Amino acid sequence: MAREKIKIEKIDKLTARQVTFSKRRRGLIKKARELSVLCDADVSLIIFSAKGKLHDFSSSSMEDTLTRYYGHHSNKVEKPVRPCVALEIENTNWKMLCNEVYDQAHELRQMKGEDLEGLDVEELEQLEKKLEAGLSLVIKTKEERTWNEINKLQREEAQLIKENKQLKQEMKMILHRGKLVTVNSELVNNVSIGSSSIPPLDDDSPYAPSSGFLSEAEVLDRRQPTGAFFCKQST
Repeated sequence: MAREKIKIEKIDKLTARQVTFSKRRRGLIKKARELSVLCDADVSLIIFSAKGKLHDFSSSSMEDTLTRYYGHHSNKVEKPVRPCVALEIENTNWKMLCNEVYDQAHELRQMKGEDLEGLDVEELEQLEKKLEAGLSLVIKTKEERTWNEINKLQREEAQLIKENKQLKQEMKMILHRGKLVTVNSELVNNVSIGSSSIPPLDDDSPYAPSSGFLSEAEVLDRRQPTGAFFCKQST
């Protein structure tokens, strides 16, 4: 059965268009490489995708091939004006940066499970290995962060236990000092009560002063015992 011929026209479906571009691009580069090897020919290939991404192949130097091309057609095609070197380098760097950003964004979408239609089995296996390596790194980093948090909490717990012990010791010392102060206060109160319980001298007592102060004679008289204390009672 004859193979149905594919109609050459723009593919409307975006996904199918990307798949076709990826397959045809790889096939075209493969054919160009085979042509250069089999026929010892200088082959250069330049492809820009619909999004502006550059894909190229050259069996030798791309610059040398373009120089030969412009030199061969110098009489037929007007050679374009070569911009200044600084501007050309800047444009080249800008294109390389754009391509790098596009590649990184495309790879990120593929790692999220998007834009996988144009990948073959080998490319899917490589993507799977990248995901496994990334997942292992994420798990390792998570475990390290978790252990660091656990160690930090353990250190904080030990510090709190130490501070708690110190506070308990300080509280015991404060309570002990409070008990000593209470005992001393009770002793002072007992002494005050004992001194206040001694009765004052009566006004009729021979030891009571006649006035607020004792005279010298009264002091001497009180120092001499009365005869009543030394005389025996007659029988």
